[in-house]
Amino acid sequence: MDDIVKQALAKWPNVPHCYGWLGLDARGNWYMRDDRTQAMGPFRAAKGSMLRHDKLIDFIHRNYEHDDEGQWFFQNGPQRVYVELEASPLVWRVAEDEGGGFTVTAHTGKATEVSGCLLDEDGRLYLVSPFGLGLVHTQDVGIAAEAVERGLWIPEAVQASELPGRFGHVLSPAERHAEAATPASAAHP
Repeated sequence: MDDIVKQALAKWPNVPHCYGWLGLDARGNWYMRDDRTQAMGPFRAAKGSMLRHDKLIDFIHRNYEHDDEGQWFFQNGPQRVYVELEASPLVWRVAEDEGGGFTVTAHTGKATEVSGCLLDEDGRLYLVSPFGLGLVHTQDVGIAAEAVERGLWIPEAVQASELPGRFGHVLSPAERHAEAATPASAAHP
């Protein structure tokens, strides 16, 4: 986490969290979701405006983490901005190295080691690492398939809907927050 962010947290410790305003798609792109976009539906239905400012994206990457409940967020100074996830909290870029092995790097730029490989009902390939679960970027599926063909990664068949429970991440912190804020009597008339 950036020092300036740590200083802001110390100076303003009680800034309310932000929900629904930032999304991460299955290709590692960030989306800003204003009120109008949020009113159109959940992130999968209404993404919003893709962020293109490199310095802002780098700042988000450096300050992207998860809480104890598996909700991923961007710590924006004193404010925690929870992220709506299209598929997984991480998106992996895979490359073959000069030695014939494979390197795996998160959309945030962090390199990692693979400890598991999963294939869902739609043919999407996920990799498990010490950082968590991530979807292989669509442009790198062919390269990842080479690792599978060589027996380096052995895919386990999974249902995509079971992954958040199994790996402890929340796809929609905004939805969870709204449910928690709704009194039981209002939810069940």
